[in-house]
Amino acid sequence: MPSDDILTLPPPPADARLPYGTDPNQFAELRLPKTKGPSPVVMNIHGGFWRAKYTLAHAGHLCAALSAKGMATWNIEYRRVGNPGGGWPGTFEDIRSAYRYLPQIAKRYDFDSTKLLVMGHSAGGQLALCLAAHETSLKRVVSLAGVVDLQQAWEQHLSDNAVLAFLGGKPSEVTEHYREADPMQLAIDHGTTQWLIHGAGDDVVPSFFSRQYTEQKKKRGEDVHYTEVSTAGHFDLIDPRSKAWPTVENTVLHLLAK
Repeated sequence: MPSDDILTLPPPPADARLPYGTDPNQFAELRLPKTKGPSPVVMNIHGGFWRAKYTLAHAGHLCAALSAKGMATWNIEYRRVGNPGGGWPGTFEDIRSAYRYLPQIAKRYDFDSTKLLVMGHSAGGQLALCLAAHETSLKRVVSLAGVVDLQQAWEQHLSDNAVLAFLGGKPSEVTEHYREADPMQLAIDHGTTQWLIHGAGDDVVPSFFSRQYTEQKKKRGEDVHYTEVSTAGHFDLIDPRSKAWPTVENTVLHLLAK
């Protein structure tokens, strides 16, 4: 069964859908474990090259799988390119708002907002690492097949130049946007552990994005790690049915055990 069918399969229901803002796209799905809390929590940022046509629905599968392992999951929606206010910086403002909302509901839903990991897939990987750079309280971040180098994304014309619509232009035209948004240019050196996972068979975001990012960030002294999953494609990393999934799940469990 191809893993890209995860985009169309209906996800398991969430325990709650909560707004973190007033816009219709500023909400998240909360899934709770059956174990007694306070449980650790994973905030998930879905991908889709920052475009409005891709929603959080397909990420419900991985969130349900993690909740079955004893974690609360916070699967966020946010304004995207094509939504009013979407693109830079509105999209990222939503990511920060969703992150900062977690402590407000932690006691009500019996999870530990200090035992937190933020994970993102594809464009969500960029947003997760960008969040880690701007929020020094975030200590665990995982990028799955992430678009972690926006200059390179522009040079490679990824997904019909999606980064141009997201940031509003080329690097020479909106230099400040790239400086603020590009994980490769940002410093994550405040004791945050970064873990990048990528499939060797990814034909959407090439694995060298994550590999080169890890090499460069290690030279700068950041706590960054890389795992390449042989033959895995772009969507295998978010599909709990795939052979790649145990690598993702075990990485999350390892980080939250620290």
